[in-house]
Amino acid sequence: MAKHKGRGWHGRLLAAALGVTAVAAATSVWTAQADTTGGRQPQARASAPANGPAGKVAEDIAHASDRGARGVNITIDDGPDPTWTPQVLQLLKESGVKATFCMVGMQAQAHPDLVKAVVAGGHRLCDHTISHDTAMDHKSEAYQSQQILDAERMITKASGGVRPQYYRAPGGAFTPYSRHLAASRGMRPLGWNVDTKDFEHPGVAAIVATVKSEISNGPTILFHDAGGDRAETLAALREVLPWLKEQGYTFGFPVR
Repeated sequence: MAKHKGRGWHGRLLAAALGVTAVAAATSVWTAQADTTGGRQPQARASAPANGPAGKVAEDIAHASDRGARGVNITIDDGPDPTWTPQVLQLLKESGVKATFCMVGMQAQAHPDLVKAVVAGGHRLCDHTISHDTAMDHKSEAYQSQQILDAERMITKASGGVRPQYYRAPGGAFTPYSRHLAASRGMRPLGWNVDTKDFEHPGVAAIVATVKSEISNGPTILFHDAGGDRAETLAALREVLPWLKEQGYTFGFPVR
């Protein structure tokens, strides 16, 4: 997967997150070690439990849909955002579509009402780290632990106890260690097949054309609900969702 270039708002998130993670570092690293050195794991469940991680899932990066060959996974990254997430949720509700929301920990902590609204809408949660550091694959395992585990904690608390079922590395910055750690916490590493590049504001027509031309690459489509003006994303979704239905696709969740 090609990495996304850094975006300014994530730099501000990273600076703020450094203070948060410094306090939690010792706990996070200890937890990571405890979960990867043979400690007992609860039995896996169909949905994320309110307390404790689900059983270890596969470490390879998921792309497939649980709806089979004609399934599509709509994934929404970088929120929640008080302006755009409610509009995305309303559009998904009107379309009868469920999605996977890959949340940044700091955003989830700031907007717990939106995290709860995502869960109440029947959507799934995904850990997208604390601060969306696209260079985290070049940093220490301790740093990766902080980014993943503290975000997991923030999202779970904000949701009222519903844990993320997936882990998506910012910009695809996965490492063997981060995939193993996430999987040990019951979060399947999650990739994408269609990058709409909506964060670059290419225009609604370009976003729609990307989906139509690249959906044959695989079922997982990447959109964003934060990080700037997402009006183009909303307009594109209004065109893309009915088009996918017309093509015989159904909407599901990434495999776990």
